Amino acid sequence: MATMYDVPADDLIEALAEDLADRLDEPDWGEFAKSGVDRELPPEQEDFWATRAASLLRKVADRGPVGVERLSTEYGGGKNGSNRYQVAPDKRADGSKNLIRTILQQLEEEDLVETAEGEGRRITAEGRSLLDDTAGSVLEDLDRPELERYA
Repeated sequence: MATMYDVPADDLIEALAEDLADRLDEPDWGEFAKSGVDRELPPEQEDFWATRAASLLRKVADRGPVGVERLSTEYGGGKNGSNRYQVAPDKRADGSKNLIRTILQQLEEEDLVETAEGEGRRITAEGRSLLDDTAGSVLEDLDRPELERYA
């Protein structure tokens, strides 16, 4: 049986986003919100909400129990120093905690993630099953010779 570690992350996230697009609803403010203070515009992807949810589910399964603060650090980037002359070095900026928290709450409502008191969020058995089933179907669809030993 294939696990999430047996398939490339980008292929797993893409397939998982297709499953989660039907289960999760993007809030009204989702299309206008930036994904971090280092961004100038909101994301332009049509399925950004489902893709970020799939990515968060994978990160919680990989690194859990993990909190919103740690996840926002991972989704952050570099914020430019000075706008006029670009002389100051880039500063570290976190990703949007509200966006991450809202997606995690939606994943909790779907029973894919649960809150571990004082530790953060961790994946449930149903969430692990969804990841493994999706990884198995992704592995079957992949046409990459270097991954045949896992099939």
